[in-house]
Amino acid sequence: MIAFVSGPVAALAPTTAVVEVGGVGMAVQCTPNTIAGLRVGEHTRLATSLVVREDSLTLYGFADDDERQVFELLQTASGVGPRLAQAMLGVHSPDALRLAVSTGDEKALTAVPGIGKKGAQKLLLELKDKLGQPLGSSGLVGQQRGATGPAPWTEQLSAALIGLGYASREAEEAVAAVTPQAEAALAETGSAPVPQLLRAALQTLNRAR
Repeated sequence: MIAFVSGPVAALAPTTAVVEVGGVGMAVQCTPNTIAGLRVGEHTRLATSLVVREDSLTLYGFADDDERQVFELLQTASGVGPRLAQAMLGVHSPDALRLAVSTGDEKALTAVPGIGKKGAQKLLLELKDKLGQPLGSSGLVGQQRGATGPAPWTEQLSAALIGLGYASREAEEAVAAVTPQAEAALAETGSAPVPQLLRAALQTLNRAR
């Protein structure tokens, strides 16, 4: 198993980071939140989980070991593969997922693309004794910041776009362009899906160029 990769960031894409390790470029699948914290040319260390399939080897990367551990625990639930586990971490932090599961917050899980009401109910039952209690207050950070400053999704999206090489002004314009979509999602599910918003923002930027 590859526990982590460490080296300069060679390239970034919306869901992939290429990290140079010993002269080899390792393609690592990451959430938009993790991508947002990376910069091409800068050194990084990503905790990783290698998923082996008959026809592929896929390396998933995370900001820290806790996120990787939650990623692997999520996959112990029936019907949860690496892509859905990563989607869950793309919407919620590890502690936010622990909080959702420990309190039976069905709505928080249905905010993840690909999880419906019945799926959320099943996951709450299966994960209840696996994730444990929140380790800190990070699960509540989004709620607190939402009441006192810019919505967390706007900061995450802007940081991800800047990390991909766009100027601050371009990032601000793209965030503004997808705000109606984000507000509609917030009204419906209580959460803004950053991965989908990132794709939509990139489309608006590509059309503008």
